Amino acid sequence: MFAIVEIRGNQFKVTENQNLFVPKLSGEAGSKVEFEKVLMYSPDDKKFEIGAPSLNMKVEATIVNHLKDDKVVVFKKKKRKGYKVTKGHKQQFTEIAINKIS
Repeated sequence: MFAIVEIRGNQFKVTENQNLFVPKLSGEAGSKVEFEKVLMYSPDDKKFEIGAPSLNMKVEATIVNHLKDDKVVVFKKKKRKGYKVTKGHKQQFTEIAINKIS
């Protein structure tokens, strides 16, 4: 059983009892969240339900943790001008545990 769900503008293939890293969600660790934009559902790997644009289902999950990804370094330089800039960025993620697809 799996479903394809849209979470914060990204599509994820989820199954029950799966941990997943998604873009940062609001909420404390341990709180429950529901995702209602289910684009596709399959009870087994032979039958598929495809929404137009979405199905009347929801995916229930629990927020496990908030964390940051590795640092991405951005380096800018212009030759022969003496211009150099180094910047960094850490993307914030939320780890969720999928509880139920219904």
